[in-house]
This record gives sequence, structure tokens and C-alpha cells, in this order.
Amino acid sequence: MAQTSKLGRVEAIPMTRRHMSYWDMFATWVGANANNGTWYIGGVIAACGFMTASTTLIISGILAYLLLAAASYMGYKTGLPAMTLTRASFGIRGSWLPSLINLVQFIGWAAVNTFIAAQSMSYLFNDLFGWPVFGHRGGVFGLIVGILIMSVFHLLSVSVGQRSVQLIERVGIVLVFVFVIWETIVVFKTVSFHQILAWRPPHSLAMTPGAAMDVLAAFSLAWVTAGSDFSRFTSRRKNATGAAFWGANLGLLWFAFIGVVATIGTAITRHFDPNNSDPSTIASRLGLGALAMVVIVLTSTTANAVNLMSAGSALTNMTHRLNLKVSLWIVTIVATIVTFVPIIAASFLTVFTAFLDGIGMVLGPEIGVFLVDFFVIKKRQYQLSAFGDPTGPYWYRQGFNWMALGVWFVSVIAYLGLKHVAFIADTVGSTFITILLSMALYYIGMTVIQNQAKANR
Repeated sequence: MAQTSKLGRVEAIPMTRRHMSYWDMFATWVGANANNGTWYIGGVIAACGFMTASTTLIISGILAYLLLAAASYMGYKTGLPAMTLTRASFGIRGSWLPSLINLVQFIGWAAVNTFIAAQSMSYLFNDLFGWPVFGHRGGVFGLIVGILIMSVFHLLSVSVGQRSVQLIERVGIVLVFVFVIWETIVVFKTVSFHQILAWRPPHSLAMTPGAAMDVLAAFSLAWVTAGSDFSRFTSRRKNATGAAFWGANLGLLWFAFIGVVATIGTAITRHFDPNNSDPSTIASRLGLGALAMVVIVLTSTTANAVNLMSAGSALTNMTHRLNLKVSLWIVTIVATIVTFVPIIAASFLTVFTAFLDGIGMVLGPEIGVFLVDFFVIKKRQYQLSAFGDPTGPYWYRQGFNWMALGVWFVSVIAYLGLKHVAFIADTVGSTFITILLSMALYYIGMTVIQNQAKANR
């Protein structure tokens, strides 16, 4: 179904044109998380110690990817991309806000993965040409060349839209599994599991369980707002929901786990420094060689194919003159530019932490609103013909659902306030509590509006 209005073209993918199998969907979500960014996240939360980091990984993954499965069902049910679907909850014009958030966050994630992959390239250039490794004098040159090469890879990975992303994930998942098995064997040859269990971070660098939960939530919830971008290409519900849940969890648990273990392993033999938790530094210290760096670069490409696809979809929802392919090229170029920010601004860890804080603050309320709207308020029934209609039910007031926007604003303020409540911030974190708050507020607000409308009839 396709509809065109002055608000742009809205196209729902019919069942007959959906070609993604369970394996394709599973590979997409494994590849989305089985990458250097997930490894780096594992290295960051290693500051909790092994047991706390592992427990937090499992809990946060289950919670976040249950939400991903729900969001993916929305795409399967409607055939519409994620940000187009937010028109029903935030309003046709109000959907620009979640679209802008998605555009920024997925460009940011693409930049994060590119930066880490470029570090791996600097090690390769050191082996091939003798150039200094990034972090040493003169090492910035190799990093810049690596960023530019990665941008070419990314342009190729999104060159023909969703089908090229699908192909990249099919190839990438095989390399990912081989690399992680190899890495796991090498780590446990270097240090024993008992040593890893017994290790404790320096007090000055220790992270609380609540802080780790918020870091992991910010990382994992990003995918919730992209679920429909891929599930609309499958014709079976279990492909949309089950494959997304299990694939994303497998990628997260396996790669973040190896990030935790590898970072602790190197901390035991050297010293703990979260700034050096990236896979390139760890792989180099473990003596894995050039092949490991090549695989790290390739896994970055598989992850960024998903990031860029979602960013392009968000841009298409915001500016209706651009088709998806053009949007993908634009966001890829912008992501390349953003990758240079850590070189200029501060350390990569400082920029990365600030980025995660921003994501956690704004994503939770958005997710709470659009899930409650679809599953509870609208009872899984959207009027597809109304998504581009300025006279339809999703126009609300001048194109904005002010209740959704108000709940989002109040919930963001609540998130910031909860960050200063020590008991919450140090134990369970603020993110998932904020999601529950936004769900409750939106349900109550929309129920009141609906009751008032019925009384006035």
C-alpha cells in the first residue's frame, strides 16, 4: 500500500514483497551487536567486576530486547518503518522529534564503530608500512586514513539499500562467530577463569551496577527504535519477534562478555584503563596479530550497515523529497565527518560516555510512548491510509500530539532527577524506571482525552 500527499509518500510493504527469512533477521540482529562497539561496552562495564558486569548484561539484554521484539512486531504488522510509525503516537509532524533523535543517535553509533575500526586499521598500517599506531606520536595520520577507508566500505554496504545490508549481514555473521571463538580461546589461555572472577577494579575507577545498567540500556535501546525498519521485510511474526530477540541478545552477550573478559585479562597482566578497552588495543596486547584487526574492521561494517539503514530511514521520514537510497548516502557522509570529533574534542571515552548519557535520557520516554500507543491505546490497529493525511486521526493538533510530546518532556526531566537519587542511580539505574513512568503517564493522559471526547459526543 502506498499513499502520497503533500506530507510525502508513505509505503507499507505488502506480505508478497517481504523476503527476509528467519536466518536473515537473526543474522541482522546478531551482526548489529556482534561488533567492536559492543566489545568496547563490555570493556567499560568491566569496571564493575566480572560477576556484576555479567549479571547486568543478562538482565539489561532481556529487558531491552523484549521491547525490541514488541517494536519489531509493529513493523511486521503494518509494513511501515519505525519512524513513520511514530506518526500515530507523536503526530505526523510530531514524529520529526523521534526521527531527529534516531538520525543523531545512529549517525553517532556509526561514528563510534568507525572510530574503533579505524584504530584497528592504524595497527594494520603499522604492520604494513611502519606508521605509528594511534595513541603514539604521529598516529593520528593512520587513524584519519582508516576513517576514510571505512567510509568507502560503508558507502558500498548501503549502495543498493536494504538488499545490500542483507548481503553484508549474511557474510559478516560467519566471520563474527569465527573471530569470537578464536578470541575466547586466546583469552583463557592467557589468564584463568578464577583470576578473572577474583579481579577487582581500582576503587577510583569502579562502576556501580546502576551506572552499568544505564550504560547498557542506552546501548541496547537504540535498536528498539529501529526494529520496524527490518521486520517490515519479513512475512512471519516469529521472524520479526523471536529472531530479533535471540539474535540481538546473542550478539550482545557474546561480544560484550568477551569485552569484559579480555579487558579484565589484560588488566591482570598489565593495568586497568577503560580508555584502552577497545578491541584493537586488547587484541594487540593479547598478540592476536593483523588478522584480528581485519575481522574487527569487517564487523564494524556489518554493524554500521544496520546503523546507517536506520539513520537513513529517519531522514526519509523527516524530508519527503529524498528516497531511502539518497538518504543512506547522506547519513554515511555525515557519519564520516562526525567520526573526527573525538580527535578534536577530547578522549574517545569521554565523548562516548557523554553520547551514551544523552541517548539514555531521550530514548526511554520515546519508546514508552510509541509502544503503549500501539499495543494499548490503539490495540494493534493503525489506519495505514492516515499516516500521510492532514485530515486524519494522526494529525491531532496542527500535526502534533501534545500529550505524547509532554510526556516525553516530563519523563526526560524525571530521568535527570533520578540520576541524583543515589539509591536508584547506584542499583537499578534510571533508564528502565523512566520507561515505565512514560508508559504510565501516556496511558493515563490518552485515556483521559479519549473519555473526554466520548463525553462530548
